[in-house]
Amino acid sequence: MKVLLINGSPHEKGCTYTALNEIATTLNSHGIDTQIYHIGNGPVRGCIACGRCNQLGQCAFDDDPANEILSLMRAADGVVIGSPVYYAAPNGALCALLDRVFYSSCGTLLFKPAAAIVSARRSGTTAAFDRLNKYFTINRMPIVSSQYWNGVHGFTPDDVRKDEEGLQIMRTLGHNMAWLLKSIKSGKQPFPIIEPGKGTNFIK
Repeated sequence: MKVLLINGSPHEKGCTYTALNEIATTLNSHGIDTQIYHIGNGPVRGCIACGRCNQLGQCAFDDDPANEILSLMRAADGVVIGSPVYYAAPNGALCALLDRVFYSSCGTLLFKPAAAIVSARRSGTTAAFDRLNKYFTINRMPIVSSQYWNGVHGFTPDDVRKDEEGLQIMRTLGHNMAWLLKSIKSGKQPFPIIEPGKGTNFIK
């Protein structure tokens, strides 16, 4: 089994990485492979609603990390997405990528366990955490919980390493992700029934 951890910070080895690494180390202790993928700090595109992904099975634009992220997510058994907090929200570049990744996934991420984690100097974490979790809920992905909202605090990686509660939250998340992945593997239950989609529109 393998879990993909996405570092949505422009800083490769900053606070978000420090939190993700704590989760990865915990997952490794359960015999689960991990990969921390850094989105980088290059330019990214936003979705232009062209609809081409429905035919291609991926985003029509292939000049930034979106399609690579989608491929890695499809191959992983579980996903953790981490972001710094900017104006009480995740990194805008990360959200631009995730909008395209999830829309172009065309249902291939269904029932894959996922979790979000956020890093902030002080506040804004719960709003950013909520924003990331919406990607999972609209794609029928079970959300892996911890013992509190999944955030760490600090201005530097050294600060984060001093956040004992935050790091414990990351470890608990790792333990819970490992438990759920192993439970799914051993249970061998068929996927839940998926009804044909229905849309309600009260605007006439």
